[in-house]
Amino acid sequence: MSSCGGAGLEMSDAQADSLFSQALARACAEVGKISSVLLVPPDITRFYSRAGFFAGIACREFAKAGVQVTVLPALGTHTPLNAAERERMYPAVPESLFRVHDWRNDVVCLGRIEREWVAEATGGAADFDWPVQVNKLLADGGFDMIVSLGQVVPHEVVGMANHAKNIFIGTGGKEAIDKSHFAGAVYGMEKMMGRAETPVRAMFDEGMRRYGGKLPPIFYALTVIDGGGEPALRGLFCGFGRECFEQAAALSREVNVTLLDEPLHRTVVYLEPQEFRSTWLGNKAIYRTRMAMADGGELLIIAPGLERFGEDPQLDALIRKHGYRPGKVIRERAAADAELAGSLSAAAHLIHGSSEGRFTVRYCPGPGIGRREIESVGFEWGSIGEALERYDVRSLAAGWNSAGGERFFYVPNPALGLWALRSTFESN
Repeated sequence: MSSCGGAGLEMSDAQADSLFSQALARACAEVGKISSVLLVPPDITRFYSRAGFFAGIACREFAKAGVQVTVLPALGTHTPLNAAERERMYPAVPESLFRVHDWRNDVVCLGRIEREWVAEATGGAADFDWPVQVNKLLADGGFDMIVSLGQVVPHEVVGMANHAKNIFIGTGGKEAIDKSHFAGAVYGMEKMMGRAETPVRAMFDEGMRRYGGKLPPIFYALTVIDGGGEPALRGLFCGFGRECFEQAAALSREVNVTLLDEPLHRTVVYLEPQEFRSTWLGNKAIYRTRMAMADGGELLIIAPGLERFGEDPQLDALIRKHGYRPGKVIRERAAADAELAGSLSAAAHLIHGSSEGRFTVRYCPGPGIGRREIESVGFEWGSIGEALERYDVRSLAAGWNSAGGERFFYVPNPALGLWALRSTFESN
């Protein structure tokens, strides 16, 4: 394993390039003769992961060695990258190398984990088996090695993102994504976020233990990004096994989890328009701050690029139909509504997006979506013009700020961390 990381580390591009290039060379030597590699990096929603930078290095190094590269972004349920997004995130990767993952149609099942195992892992919260699914390119593409790139950061479904999640969810199919997301939602996201060992992580690990042998060797390159100010690369952890994830998760817990000693009565979150165009993604503003929010507080989300709820028409329609309601309500609706029961990832998303009545969620969208739509799914609406006049995001610092006699907490990008009340986090 090749790794370098620390909370105070300032890793330069040159250092990162050298470390990763050497790690790739050792990985190739360990695997043996390599003629083709599948690169599995994230999409634009993980722009700050630095995966674009490392994908460019991988393509350069493999080209030198005469190795053919195919790039399959780990989209999961997300919308495929458009040309502008691809150029922004992957400027050094030729367009011809990219393939698109279709989570509804393009997958194979490596095997299944039985219902009893899932029930035990989730403490009885989930009562179904779980399919271990991947894009067919991983299993049947004839590649000699898979290189999985991405960021380890607190995550609402699995606790800490990446590693096997990048494979089984990022390139997984509808059933696997539906069931894993719902298992996490009914178990309780607040018991998992910021933790490496969770029931959903155990599902992914068990899937890899049982069925990973049906795939080519998977080489992981995991980054840890400090988003407290200008995003900084604090760690790069590479290897074939789980140790690289464990080390990255430990550092992420140190640099990406902000524990507070007082609850947040007013929190302002900004969603970059290039990254957040749906509440499916933008609700990270809710997930990552909810453990810090005071009862009766207000979470104000400035979302200039918001234009829809779901990442595809079917998900969007389900969100519009049911709205963001308390978990008990959504579980009852999933039991009674066949359409929602057939899309458990949507049900999980609706549970995740509800404040359970504890605090107000006020979305301030741009022109892409209207007030009536925002209010129809259970959120409060706010004027983006008034919000930007009151909260000048260009001058705000991450953390506590004051403006117009008001004290509030500002989060410039919710995808880069987790904010929690110390007592809440430590009691879960």
